[in-house]
Amino acid sequence: MKSTEYRVQSTDQISLSAKRSVSETVCQQSGLSGEAGLPAIVGITGGIGSGKSTIARALAARGYAVYDCDKEAKRIIAENAEVQQKIIELLGEEAFTNPSAPSLERVKSSARSDCRRSSVELPGGEVSPIYNTSYVAERVFAEPELLERLNQIVHPAVKEDILQRSGSTATRSYSEAVLQAQPVLFIESAILYEAGLDEICDKIIVVEAPEEVRIERTIQRDYNGEATEENINKVRARIQAQKTSSPLHGGTEKGFILINDGRKSIDELAEEIITLLS
Repeated sequence: MKSTEYRVQSTDQISLSAKRSVSETVCQQSGLSGEAGLPAIVGITGGIGSGKSTIARALAARGYAVYDCDKEAKRIIAENAEVQQKIIELLGEEAFTNPSAPSLERVKSSARSDCRRSSVELPGGEVSPIYNTSYVAERVFAEPELLERLNQIVHPAVKEDILQRSGSTATRSYSEAVLQAQPVLFIESAILYEAGLDEICDKIIVVEAPEEVRIERTIQRDYNGEATEENINKVRARIQAQKTSSPLHGGTEKGFILINDGRKSIDELAEEIITLLS
């Protein structure tokens, strides 16, 4: 995936993607401009332990629609016949496992019949294949280039799903009442830039925190609070691995950094985001 160049400008200057516009209602409320009838898309991203998911949940609790990219990617893999077909072609039929799962040819046939439908409907009451995550993880770990190719399958499908769900009423997963009351769709993704989702965002919030704070939070969440040297080193390695793709420093034309170092509560940070959009 080609790298994205970021021009350092005022965060008040919002340059919308050619692929995505926002509603006139949002224009009046938040200073954004674009196509009528569609909600603004606001990306939330950040590294491990930054607190982006906690902030996203706080926004959801305030009535905003929040799209969890990790969760929805799993749903898409589980339901989308075209995506399943491509993954099987890349990794083999072992990528999916189910005693009554369809064969590769039957998945292909299902995908060809209607590649845009959201689930696999096969004759005879067969159920969709189950994604074999352990097998896939083993393959992409042994052959890193496979991970890039897998991402090239999944990421565009996620992007399309976001646009469909924020677009026509028929494909929205969020109620009309929610989007009318709060005409903003937040999308949460740890790899928002890497997945190319920045291209469909009207604003981007990058949540950051000091490394030691991130380590402490991750130890509490992933290692039951056991701050052993081994666990700390594992978390530090994960943080270092993410630094090569750190997306935003100093602000961009449509993004800003939100510092979540514990000095402000999550509620206060959520209100800061809402204020930015008001």
